[in-house]
This record gives sequence, structure tokens and C-alpha cells, in this order.
Amino acid sequence: MVGATGVTMIALLLERTLRLLDMLAASNDRFGFVAQLAVNLVPHYVGLTLPAAFFLALLVVVNRLNQASEVDAFLAAGVSLTRLAAPYLCLAAALTAVSLLVFGFLQPYSRYAYRAVLHSAQNAGWNGLVPAETILIPSTNLTVTADEADAAGQQLSRVLVRRITEQGREEITTAGMAEVRRMPDGKSVRLELKNGQQLRFNADGRPEVLSFKAFTMQLPLTGPARLLRARGGDERELTLFELARQAGNDNSAIPREALKGELYGRLAKAFVLPLLALLGVPLGLSAKRSGRAPGMIVGGFLLLAFFHAVQLGQGLAATGRASAELAVGGPFLAFAIIAATVFLTSRKRPGETPVGRVLEYISSLIARLQPKATGLKSA
Repeated sequence: MVGATGVTMIALLLERTLRLLDMLAASNDRFGFVAQLAVNLVPHYVGLTLPAAFFLALLVVVNRLNQASEVDAFLAAGVSLTRLAAPYLCLAAALTAVSLLVFGFLQPYSRYAYRAVLHSAQNAGWNGLVPAETILIPSTNLTVTADEADAAGQQLSRVLVRRITEQGREEITTAGMAEVRRMPDGKSVRLELKNGQQLRFNADGRPEVLSFKAFTMQLPLTGPARLLRARGGDERELTLFELARQAGNDNSAIPREALKGELYGRLAKAFVLPLLALLGVPLGLSAKRSGRAPGMIVGGFLLLAFFHAVQLGQGLAATGRASAELAVGGPFLAFAIIAATVFLTSRKRPGETPVGRVLEYISSLIARLQPKATGLKSA
């Protein structure tokens, strides 16, 4: 389980890190921002991967016990299926407490911190580098773009600079080549342009065109902005206790159904882990006859459908189209009924589940259709 969680989290974080690097290519200290953003994404991905990793590991472990006939020995000695599932239920209960901590407290704070860092990174101004084919707008008075640039973003080709002067006049400068040099004070850069023209307007409002072989401009660097609003503007930034308190308050700025949907959704995602233990043990036992893949496919489909249904229910509750109890509680109740049914039907004859019988019926149906298809082909 730890291995599956770690591998999945690393893959997701690497994919998100690449996107963040591309998004913040023109930002000051982009590597520092990306590191902070990646750290704040860890609780989010833990919440996503922990149920799937637990279910996958449970199927693998039970299947190994079953393939080695250890389960048969236990059952022959009078050990019931409920006793076999007890350790996994205890582990699921411990993971439920971890999930409550992650969903209820770590994710709200990390989500707000992620948004705060991303806001600062996106408004961190210009670091003096100009990527190719990128329109940089460090401020409302300055726009810089270049068709080509080296890897460092300092040697530029086919450059365009639009600037509004302190007098409110517009200047548009183009050049075939340019070099960007950062000033020692760290507050501005020097742009050395070659073979270009500048269009500007004089005090009378008349346009003037200046052709040059070498021209130097000094452009300011801007500092980062800060997130102004406090945590709690979004229901996903509230802890479980804050959600419960504001859901019972009529004066909350966030709609009550949105708060209740978020609260019930987090509780459903946390308490689904014991249900996964009830579902995973019978599916792992049935793998001895039909193989491991059908159980994993069916379990993965049910788990994916459950999370999407809960997310859909939260959206319906937030828009007021359905009550939070029905929209979020309905999928959880349906998943609980499926898990309990599969477990209880497998107690008398371990390894035989409704899922296994359906898969065996489909396999036999395919086997009956194959001779007919072969006969038609030969005819």
C-alpha cells in the first residue's frame, strides 16, 4: 500500500510540476514557487491515492494467501471469513482516522496555501528573462515579446516592446536583435537593441519614427503581490469543524447546502475505507478461479464511480439542485449496500460473489458464441 501510494503520488506530482514550470516560466524565483506548490499538493494527492492504494494492496495480499492455499487451511480449521477480514477492517479503521485528518484539516490549509503561493507566483512580476513566443506584461505600462530566444532568455531575435511613458505617451520599439542584462541593483534590466525602429508621439501628439543601429532601454522589475483575502472564502478551505459550525449558521456567506455537501463529501470519502475492506476480501478470494484482473477491474470501476458520484453530488448541492443529504448520502449508501451484499453472500461460500457469478456468466456466454462464429466463418 505504501509503495502504490508513493509511486502514484510521485507520478502525479511530476506531471503537475511540469505544468507549473511551464505556467511560471517568466516568474521571479519560479523554482522556489514550484517547490512550495508541490509541497502543498501532497495532502490533496494523499486523499486521492490512499483509498485506491489500500484497495489494490488488499486484493494483492488476499489473492496471494488464496493462491498459496493458506485461506483454505484457515477455513478448514474453522476460521470464518469475518475473522479473516478482521485485520483488514482494523487497518481500514486506522486509515479512516488518517483520512479524516487529511480531508478535514490538512487539505483545507494546504489548498489555501497553494492558492496563496500560486497567486504570488503569477503576480511575481518580471525576472528579466524573455522566453520565445511569449507575451510578457509585467505591468499595465509595459509589454515585451520576442519571436526567438536562447535557453537563458537573454539573447533575443525580432523583439517588440510597448511602453507607456510617465507622460502617458505610447512608445513602440522593434528590433532585429536584443540582449537582456540584469542591473546590479536587482530592480531593473537593461535592454540593448540593435537594428530597429521606434514609433513614439511628441508633446503635440504627432508620431515620430526613430531608426537606430543600437539603442538602450532600461526596464523596471516588479515585485511579487500578496493574497489579500483571508482563508475561508471557499468551502473547500474550511476544516470539518468550521464546516459544521457554518452549516448551522444562517448568516454564513457561503450557501448552507454547499457547506453541507462539502462536509458530507469529506466524511463519505473517509468512511469508504472500511467498505473497501468488506468488498476487497471477497473479490480477492474469487481471484483463484477467475484470475486477479476481473476483481481489480470491477473494484476499480466501483471505486471510481463512487468518487465521481460524490463529486457530482457536491456540485448539485452547491448549486441548490438537490439536497446534500440525498446527493452525497445516496452514492455512499449505494456503495455500502454493494459492499455488504458482496461480503455477506461470500460468507457461506468464500470466493463466490455476485460479481464472480456475473463474470463467469459473461465468460460462458462468450465461449458459447465462439463456436457459432467459427461455424459461420467456415460456411
